[in-house]
Amino acid sequence: MAATGVAPLLPAALPASDAAASSNRPDFELVRDGVAVALHVDAADDPAVLRVAGDLQSDVERVTGVRPELRNTLPDGATALVLIGTLGASPLIDRLAAQGRLDVSRVKGHWEASVTQVVDRPAPGVDRALVIAGSDRRGTVYGVYDTSERIGVTPWYWWADVPVERRDTVTVPAGPLKRPEPSVRYRGVFINDEQNLTTWSHRTQEPDKNIGPQTYRRVFELLLRLKANYLWPAMHPYSDFFNKYRENPELADRYGIVVGSSHPEALLRNGVHEWAPWAEEHRRADGSLPVYDYTVDPAVISAYWRARARENAAYESSWTIGMRGLHDTALETKNATTIPEKVAVMNDIIADQRRILAEEVGAAAESQIFIPYKEVLDLYNAGVAVPDDVTLIWPDDNHGNMRQLPDDAERARAGGNGIYYHLSYWGRPRSYLWLDTTQLTKVWQELRRVYEHGADRMWIFNVGDVKSIETGLSFCMHMAWDVDRWDAGDVEGFLVEWYGRQFGRRRAPEIAAIRGEYYRLAAERRPEFIDRDIFSVVHHGDEAGRRTAAYDRLLERVRAVGAELPDAYRDAYYELVEYPVHGAYLMNLKYYWADRNALAVRQGRGAGANRFADLALAAHSAEAALTARYNSQVAGGKWDGCINPYPSQIPKAPGRPAVTRVARQETSGLGVAAEGNETGADRPLVFSSVTRRRRFVDVFNTGFLPLAWTAEADRPWVKLSSSGGSLTEQIRVWVEVDWSLAPEGAPEGALDATVVVTGADRRVEVPLRVADAGERVRRRARGFVEADGCVSIDAAHTERRVARGGARWRTVRGLGRRTGAVEAVPSTAAPVTGEYSVRAPELRYRVRFTSTGVLPVTVFRLPSLDERGARRLAVGLDDQPVTVLTGQHIATGNRGDAWARNVEEGVEKLTATVTVAEPGEHVLRVFMVDPGIAVDQIVIDTGGVPAAAGLAPPESYHPVFNPEPDTGTGPTAADQ
Repeated sequence: MAATGVAPLLPAALPASDAAASSNRPDFELVRDGVAVALHVDAADDPAVLRVAGDLQSDVERVTGVRPELRNTLPDGATALVLIGTLGASPLIDRLAAQGRLDVSRVKGHWEASVTQVVDRPAPGVDRALVIAGSDRRGTVYGVYDTSERIGVTPWYWWADVPVERRDTVTVPAGPLKRPEPSVRYRGVFINDEQNLTTWSHRTQEPDKNIGPQTYRRVFELLLRLKANYLWPAMHPYSDFFNKYRENPELADRYGIVVGSSHPEALLRNGVHEWAPWAEEHRRADGSLPVYDYTVDPAVISAYWRARARENAAYESSWTIGMRGLHDTALETKNATTIPEKVAVMNDIIADQRRILAEEVGAAAESQIFIPYKEVLDLYNAGVAVPDDVTLIWPDDNHGNMRQLPDDAERARAGGNGIYYHLSYWGRPRSYLWLDTTQLTKVWQELRRVYEHGADRMWIFNVGDVKSIETGLSFCMHMAWDVDRWDAGDVEGFLVEWYGRQFGRRRAPEIAAIRGEYYRLAAERRPEFIDRDIFSVVHHGDEAGRRTAAYDRLLERVRAVGAELPDAYRDAYYELVEYPVHGAYLMNLKYYWADRNALAVRQGRGAGANRFADLALAAHSAEAALTARYNSQVAGGKWDGCINPYPSQIPKAPGRPAVTRVARQETSGLGVAAEGNETGADRPLVFSSVTRRRRFVDVFNTGFLPLAWTAEADRPWVKLSSSGGSLTEQIRVWVEVDWSLAPEGAPEGALDATVVVTGADRRVEVPLRVADAGERVRRRARGFVEADGCVSIDAAHTERRVARGGARWRTVRGLGRRTGAVEAVPSTAAPVTGEYSVRAPELRYRVRFTSTGVLPVTVFRLPSLDERGARRLAVGLDDQPVTVLTGQHIATGNRGDAWARNVEEGVEKLTATVTVAEPGEHVLRVFMVDPGIAVDQIVIDTGGVPAAAGLAPPESYHPVFNPEPDTGTGPTAADQ
């Protein structure tokens, strides 16, 4: 898409499917010198096409300030014209195709495909035309919106306030540009847990409604601009149900949106709002109310479904069959208590619903879906007979892990398979409704697995309130449209392209990197899952402080980019980049300070304990102010009520943490807590010349009056960040070894040192254990080197990978808690049941040990499920026998169990042992047992891994992958 003037929104490259064909013919000028080419659409075309032509008219005006004429008849003469139409509905376009002048190969007869091409003399008196032709009505709609995006109107121009760059001249390539049919037939969203969206809609869109036609009009346009075609509408008690306003289904049909309903809403019925009035109007003969239980009142329920089928028969709909309880509760079957009895009841329900659809809707009821969600999956696996032409919609575990995928027989079904996938969730063990926090590489991994298993008929994504999920939703729609567009090594490429379209190509790489780090930190723990005592404040150089420091650095990068943006982009940048990063940072920060406060109280700190309490509450206040700005100032208050971490009726993000204050006492006293100790220094500070990490000692005042203190090391090569002064609260003293001065290769224990802290008539000794193997170990090392009591490995940093049996391990960049994880692929490969060293794909890691003995090995795998199989891998050392490790493979839904722990932490820790008989180099081996399993980190504990740590130790020294290990820092405020 060529344009005169500044065009920062245009992509660096066209998607491969779009750029498959090109020509050397002159580009087509849409607008030049203040004159816009007229648009033509046949009046007999579908209403969705007539409507979208008006959007193109508005989009051209947004870009150039010139509004083109929109015509339903051909002009008597014109040098140029834009022809918009659908094959089979536009006689002129059909004629051009029949004459071979419009290339409709890979378009005609395909689902939602389209072509854009310049045609000379398409009609009498018209010299040249840009033709946008679709295989069906939505194909034409997508072709039009694709043109809009190419001239600089992002799908998020309204929903995220991305400005449209003004230009005087806009041209488009002559083409043909073909858009083949999408990878997934039905692609859509579920607006769910939508209290914030309801509040916003009522305040700003329709004061007399709680999500009505005006709001859905905006939603429909966004979906189509994203190349989606499907919607499950809002369904909670605080929202108006979709069919309450007849304009809603009429609008959806006019836009070309297929409307369905979620798993508890059979046949488009909203049980939350509609069942009670229906039951009241259909009381039993004795006057009592019927209940929503098919084993008790089947006739009343059947009539309830039939009424909606008749009412919506004229619209393009998707019909959910089967049954659950009202408002997303479990199926009620008073008169069927056993699993076989419940299966029989479900079969009767499906037969009844199919009969209703055949009688009321007929052939138009082609799209029917069955969703085995939660307890219904158990019934399905126990024998529910879903008709062959019904699409099976497989749900995830609500946390982004697919529970079960179709087998060979299910893949062969005429109705095909689809998925219901959560980007937002309310429920056990914890909810995440506030920010877009699911790592895109995790989404990519699961969606690839889904597609490889033949689930390509329908993808539905739970997007909560829509706002805050913009990036994740865009990625999912890109994947659904062209599942092969992004590969395992280039999910970040999507972010670069997507942010380039919002903020310009020059800034896109840095914004994409920012977002990638934001997702990585969320992979360690979603900000919505943060709580007390999740991450250690005493181990690994204060791992909680290291996280907040990482957020702090990230926020600095966010602000640096924001400072360079023109004012017009500030609102969009706040919504899409700054608020998520800053909000997640403050959520973590306030709990970090609260944990420091609790520890300070246990340690007996004085003024410092209150200082941490103040910092925790200040972070919470800053977070509240951040959200208030979003709702009251951004875009002139346009999003009033749409962003709220603490809604009143649904689960909330972590709120203000409880803190403890210490009563002021006119005293002073010296306290010391060395890293690895809650108080005191019983656990020595450990230093290694291999990793060269520094350690901290907290020096604090147990009272409120200033005290004088000093710190001194007994070896000249031990360096301290502070050696003393006056102290009212606390100070963090960093201890490190100057390895250029330390004696090299001294025998064990010879280099041990002591740091002495004195003050207030007290003397505290902090012991140091120092191992200086010298540069020779680094020079000789060919793999990971044991140090600091462990070997910590990023799983992607392999010595060698061995593919076997048609399967292999691949790196998925940006997946997991570090730079990438390794995944066993293809996901459809057969499990390996034995003889792993000759049959199973293998990862090899070279490790240099100084310790010997039976050592624990923990493999951090990313949670994934297979409720009809298992989640296994195997580990071994050298040629020793391997140990098979079995992970959690069933989503139990229970708080506090293994599944809950896995989804909260984002990893599952599987532990075995290996025997190191002699020090020196060895090879750690990891084998695939089940495909689709992903490994993030591996830790071998040689005596230094604390149980209380929430994260794996920092990666060990490796001459290639980690030649300069992270020395570790805490946030600046921690030194106060």
